[in-house]
Amino acid sequence: MERKASAVWRGGLKDGKGEFSAPSGVFSHVPYSFATRFENAQGTNPEELIAAAHAACFSMALSAQLGGANLTPESINTTANLKMEKQDAGWAITAIHLDVHAKIPNGDDAAFQKAAEAAKAGCPVSKVLKAQITMNATLDR
Repeated sequence: MERKASAVWRGGLKDGKGEFSAPSGVFSHVPYSFATRFENAQGTNPEELIAAAHAACFSMALSAQLGGANLTPESINTTANLKMEKQDAGWAITAIHLDVHAKIPNGDDAAFQKAAEAAKAGCPVSKVLKAQITMNATLDR
């Protein structure tokens, strides 16, 4: 399975503007800028997308883990709080905290906690944050 997304940036860092899209059509030509990323202007940014992906992935992984423990969640509500900090070598995502609330009728807390830990470790987005990154860079003139 492969998934794709693309981004275009035009201009300098602070005065430029970009947009990103995905072939599925779920988002197309969504704008982003220095201000939406670093100055809390209205709009989205790459880190917000990573947080959304992590929350969604984790919720599905937790549902799978709970199913393996014969527990069926009525709902799983996950918020991913991503922290990005300026370091000596530049900006870095330094932490993501998952705040999870699950409604499971007749749920057992010990089984829930075990499933949540397994989901946190096994969620593909959790893993990608530690992944090897490869690249092919081409300069067009």
